Amino acid sequence: MKLVIGGTSQGKLEYVLSKQDVPKNRVLDGVLPGDMKSNGSIVIINHFHQWVKSRMVDGGCPEDEIMSFLDCNEDCIMICDEIGNGIVPADPFEREYRERVGRILVRLAKRADEVERVICGIGRKIK
Repeated sequence: MKLVIGGTSQGKLEYVLSKQDVPKNRVLDGVLPGDMKSNGSIVIINHFHQWVKSRMVDGGCPEDEIMSFLDCNEDCIMICDEIGNGIVPADPFEREYRERVGRILVRLAKRADEVERVICGIGRKIK
């Protein structure tokens, strides 16, 4: 698994697509594949943080669900905005969301073969 992080609108998806030979139809935006199995093809999960938020809203457990997904999809690429910087939200749900995304990213980074941070379309390997 590869994890790509960076601020919003920093060119993360374009960066990944320039480095990988993955067709656009293998890019999922804020969702995981419905069958939880990518059938041997690389899947790119863009806007991973939005998936976490939607699972929280629906009462799911994104921490457990993403680990189960990765057990079946070792070759996926996860792209996530860094949402933990800046002003702490006043809304309790938004604070919890921000905290959980950060903690999930820590787990993903530990599990990942590679971690890259993209700023202004330029990637820097950090693991």
